[in-house]
Amino acid sequence: MATAEVGDDVYGEDPTVNALEAEIAERFGHEAALFTPTGSMANQIAVQLLVPPASELLCDADAHVVTYEIGAAAAYGGISTRTWPVAGGDLDVDAVAAMIRPDGFYAVPTRAVAVEQTHNRAGGAVIPLDTLRALRAAAGAAGVGLHCDGARIWHAHVADRVPLPDYGGLCDTVSVCLSKGLGAPVGSLVISSAERIDRARWIRKRMGGGMRQAGILAAAGQYALRHHVDRLAEDHARAARLAAALAPSGVVAGPVRTNIVPLDLTKAPLDAPGFGAAARAEGVLVSVLGPRAARLVTHLDVDDAGIDRAIEVLPALLSR
Repeated sequence: MATAEVGDDVYGEDPTVNALEAEIAERFGHEAALFTPTGSMANQIAVQLLVPPASELLCDADAHVVTYEIGAAAAYGGISTRTWPVAGGDLDVDAVAAMIRPDGFYAVPTRAVAVEQTHNRAGGAVIPLDTLRALRAAAGAAGVGLHCDGARIWHAHVADRVPLPDYGGLCDTVSVCLSKGLGAPVGSLVISSAERIDRARWIRKRMGGGMRQAGILAAAGQYALRHHVDRLAEDHARAARLAAALAPSGVVAGPVRTNIVPLDLTKAPLDAPGFGAAARAEGVLVSVLGPRAARLVTHLDVDDAGIDRAIEVLPALLSR
């Protein structure tokens, strides 16, 4: 990062940013990509590329784009959203297709569908490639776009060995994150056609995401891509080992496919805030998602010794 060649990215003159964008676009089989400071901004730019104001986006009720982005689609894009019941990786394509509204009859027309790969609140669930292909066909038949919030798409790629161009080729827009699992300190990208990315630059600037010498950040992303994708399998194996150790406690909320262990503490002796506080006091960090929901996430800063410590601490807290 300290030795990155930089320029003014607002003018498209930062060579390191340009190289990162070209590499990401090529990896996913698209024409172009755009570097953004955050995944939320990347998502919201992508959604605005597909959905004009006063139209709607369909997604699941737990999708990041409607759960953790503070109403940005409505606030910035004038976009209405409608959701289907939470299913995580078990996406019912027929049910989604039935929700798509055409123009006319004074109804809000559907312009795009969004999916999340892997799914955050579904515990890192992976949507199967065949399901995405069926959804692409349904969206195409209805004339609507398909966006993939691919913040953790690297995990899906490693878990299911699906080539990145296979994911990219199914979607009109994709957002990817360089910090989720890959270890870069900051940065996400929007991937799409060259025409859409030209528009995306204007939207990014309007949202305050145009940066100057951003190459110092892009350089970290380049390093992460070249060194930290394949090693995600280590995180998956550690998450599986942690889930197996917690299974007798009855709190693991579903299968663990990638690097997230979802916890349902409804029948546990501690609620989620209490469990999180007790674990923190023992040096183990737990993400609290609600009164009885929590999750454990493995990543490159958690080694085997860290998993050993978590296995020592967490089951003991749940057996009190």
